[in-house]
Amino acid sequence: QLLNVRMVRRSLDARKTRRAGEEPGPRFTHVIDVDVSDHVAQKLRFRQQPGRMELVSTETFTETDLSKSMQTRTTTSVSESKPRVIIVGAGPAGLFCALTLARSGEAVPILLERGQPVESRGRDIGALMHRRSLDSESNFCFGEGGAGTWSDGKLTTRIGRNSEAVRFVLETFVKYGAPETILVDGAPHLGTDNLVRLLRNMRTDLRNLGGEIRFGAKMTNLVMQNGAVKGVKVQFSEAPERNLKSVETTLLSSEIETILGDAVVLATGHSARDVYEELHAAGVQLEAKGFAVGFRVEHPQKIINKMQYDVEYGPSVITGKSRTDQINQDYFQSNAIGSNAVTHPGRLPVPSYRLATDKADDGNTTRGVYSFCMCPGGQIVLASTNPDQICVNGMSFSKRDSVWANSALVVAVSPDDKILDEYREKYGVLGGLEFQKDMERRASKMGGGNLVVPVQRLTDFIEGKASTSAPSSSYRLGVRPSACHEIYPEPIVTSLRDAVVNHFDQKMPGFLCQDALLHAVETRTSSPLRVSRDADSLQAVGAERLFPTGEGAGFAGGIVSAAVDGMIVAEAVLDQVNGLGSSLKQWKERTKPVGYSY
Repeated sequence: QLLNVRMVRRSLDARKTRRAGEEPGPRFTHVIDVDVSDHVAQKLRFRQQPGRMELVSTETFTETDLSKSMQTRTTTSVSESKPRVIIVGAGPAGLFCALTLARSGEAVPILLERGQPVESRGRDIGALMHRRSLDSESNFCFGEGGAGTWSDGKLTTRIGRNSEAVRFVLETFVKYGAPETILVDGAPHLGTDNLVRLLRNMRTDLRNLGGEIRFGAKMTNLVMQNGAVKGVKVQFSEAPERNLKSVETTLLSSEIETILGDAVVLATGHSARDVYEELHAAGVQLEAKGFAVGFRVEHPQKIINKMQYDVEYGPSVITGKSRTDQINQDYFQSNAIGSNAVTHPGRLPVPSYRLATDKADDGNTTRGVYSFCMCPGGQIVLASTNPDQICVNGMSFSKRDSVWANSALVVAVSPDDKILDEYREKYGVLGGLEFQKDMERRASKMGGGNLVVPVQRLTDFIEGKASTSAPSSSYRLGVRPSACHEIYPEPIVTSLRDAVVNHFDQKMPGFLCQDALLHAVETRTSSPLRVSRDADSLQAVGAERLFPTGEGAGFAGGIVSAAVDGMIVAEAVLDQVNGLGSSLKQWKERTKPVGYSY
């Protein structure tokens, strides 16, 4: 007898190769948890089969746990007597750190975000897209929610898809307005439109829990005393919050304000380069880490549909947007493509892809080359915070209904990479950071300025010749056909060529085509630096009571992992300021996967 059945995961398997006896074509696969009595388990001869059938821990995180964790703990102390924890940065790490502290009832989080609240940030991004007006503090990188807000909103992670901390993050997103499908989708994503609504709800709840949030608050310096961080110095700018029942506007000050606290959590993103420079000057230990650079490649989505689903199932991709769907149908009907194919009444999701090799030849050795942050049905956007530097990123709305697909194609750069020698010699540990800036300046110069992006057909890049024309692009501020292969050092270019020709186009025939367009440059896949922190206390090495967290600090790689790291750091902060870390759920001890994990 089955006592209970729960769907844990649903994924689409579109692999071309099948086992003997299996019919071809895409199919959904499911992971389910089944509760059975011991008698039934013995009768059916259930046994452990890693990756296929596993025993689910009886300590699995439950909805009751979630509800309790989301409640504010009762306390007899008044707000003013609680420890004040300053959190710099309102990306996923900072937000989940603040929520964890506020829900504990044992600390007052003061969340400082240099950018704008999400509704005002949307206005500033609109000004950028329509008038080329780049606000250095409110853009695709800075503002409420961090860089991930105007992205695809991917919730995939490598830290354990079924770990209790990850499930808690996903459940929290649902609580604040995310669709419940993210709890079961094999490759969940939110989309920018869902993230905007979700962030406003999180902000309201955080304030209701006693937390403070101040936008337009740029940290300029740490306040240090005897090797310990006592607070931060902040320069404020106007930051109106719109369409709220009680409108709040950050008060302006003609002078830099000093905010003191019992601890400082540093949750800035990897685009806050001025923060790294301030930390280095303050004596906080930084260490170089590996990163990756390259381009963003864009294909018409209809081509990706064909590569992933073939001519038989490609027409089944339906987004609900008439223009996009008509273009897809016309593509498969033209030139006799799919004229003899069997039609299917089903509806398939817009396909993505993931490509990787660690055997790309750069002329002397092999390098890792991989696709990153693939955005099906998306668009390419500007990720620059300085008008003299060009960096691009990709984003998608929840329906993924644009006619384009884009992804980063990047090459791994190690901390001791020879291509960084001149930068290390001049800038020391900040060498990787300066390398990124230099590549972005080269791209800006090649594009001719004014936020125009240099582009190159992928076929021309392989042949080493400048493009003189280009197919249509989703990048709205203008593109310029160029010789993008001249931007990067030769080892980067050579290894990327080898990866595309000898690996990626072999795995996905047709990936290398005239319609594939490279956009320069993609440099901010991850931070080239890590803020060193003690493994036990999680405090920064060289600065007591400073807690680095998230992607910018070098301890996460995406929305979910950054959120989990923020929760773990919140525990460490409470343990430091009042010894109450043990009274919370120990997220640090609860990140191992339970049940099926892949």
